[in-house]
Amino acid sequence: LRGAGLIENRPPARAWPETVFNYRKPEAMRQLRDAARSFEDDIETSVVVLAGNTRAFSAGFDLKDNERKAVAEDGLGALRRSISIGPRMCRAWYEMEQVTIAAIEGFCIGGGVALAVSLDFRVSARGAHFRIPEVDLGLNMSWGSIPRMLQLMGPARTKQAVMLASERIYAEQAYEWGLVEHLAEDGSALTAAMALAGRLAAEPPLPVKMTKMTVNRLSGALDALASQMDLDQFVLTTTSEDSKEGIAAFLERRRAHFRGR
Repeated sequence: LRGAGLIENRPPARAWPETVFNYRKPEAMRQLRDAARSFEDDIETSVVVLAGNTRAFSAGFDLKDNERKAVAEDGLGALRRSISIGPRMCRAWYEMEQVTIAAIEGFCIGGGVALAVSLDFRVSARGAHFRIPEVDLGLNMSWGSIPRMLQLMGPARTKQAVMLASERIYAEQAYEWGLVEHLAEDGSALTAAMALAGRLAAEPPLPVKMTKMTVNRLSGALDALASQMDLDQFVLTTTSEDSKEGIAAFLERRRAHFRGR
């Protein structure tokens, strides 16, 4: 397909239910950030499709990741730099001049949602679902995702999606809310995304690119204003007692007991 590129994530590292999907670890996120940046000088490709696999788009950040734990012991500055990896990955995809499309199957959790809303369009399988568990973990939803979800769904739906952290948002509901723009049959999200990519790639590339960049600049003004606050809030909540309790409860498969500390 002329003018359309495809990036697919590697398959699960372990079998269900302990599967680790793709950009859950810092090094994988750096690679995905660099993949987006690799298109900066590409004048041939006008559309890029990002896909996971038929089981999931992303299971979110790996809470057992050893790099994050080691960095946290090096002080606030090191922690802040480490936490910046996710936002930079999402911003790299958001700022691409090519039109970007997420092909979503299975589940899309936490940071996976943040990445998906950084792209221009989302094609979801009807059996897919979304969930934003950060609040249940004592964290704020970060990576620049709140302003982007706000643009897609509006204030009330964004609050509902983030605050009711244990609730799944199924594909039909996500479509009604504006979180995704296109639905496809299960197993066909990538095919549908590539079909959309073909239609977009057939349009004159310069006006398409100009339209994308203009819309992003206008709608992303709030994103730019909130990005610094977003990062600092995430650093703050990451070091809170509630965050430690929320993550421990998740890993121990028990109910968390939050104290507002």
